[in-house]
Amino acid sequence: MNSIGLPTLQGYGLTEASPVVSCNIPGKIKIETVGPPFKTNQVKIAEDGEILVRGENVMLGYWNMEKETNKVIKDGWLHTGDIGEITKEGNLKITDRKKEIIVTLGGDNVSPSKIENLLCLNEKIKQSFVYGDKKTYLVALIVSESDKNKKEIEIYLENLNKTLSLVEKVKKFKMIKEEFTIENGMLTPTLKLKRKIILKKYKEDLEKLY
Repeated sequence: MNSIGLPTLQGYGLTEASPVVSCNIPGKIKIETVGPPFKTNQVKIAEDGEILVRGENVMLGYWNMEKETNKVIKDGWLHTGDIGEITKEGNLKITDRKKEIIVTLGGDNVSPSKIENLLCLNEKIKQSFVYGDKKTYLVALIVSESDKNKKEIEIYLENLNKTLSLVEKVKKFKMIKEEFTIENGMLTPTLKLKRKIILKKYKEDLEKLY
């Protein structure tokens, strides 16, 4: 939309923060971010990468749900459940959901969606699913039209791994032809991977990669 002269201001928020936390500014749009935090709230990134928010826009709590409230509001900071970072320009960037984060056997936190997005930059890769919770390394399912693409994908992955940290490298993969869709229950209506459903179907195949 921005490319045809119709500016779109991508922002970020959640109901518990009434409901906007940050938004891009006209004339200073950074499309890979959700803009700078509003002056009415503070934003910081926890050690595990979770986005924390504090300010007058943060709720007092869930109605008659003290236990649930105490889980998400700690020392005045709302724990959003989202993973992100703050850029050098001061913009907030969302990278993943905390519940989707892979924790390796060594205790490292890895964002699967980051790696999946990088894999899908290759035109031979339609979709991908990265796996490796409590494992020594990562593996992946790769959706591709033909097995003939395997060699090209192997070369692409080899080069991609050179740009990733040790814990982010994908060491093995299995090619599949069935796409993840809303119809087969593997995508949400907003086109996000239903990880539990995919894992239920392909866990045996993934485990064979170890």
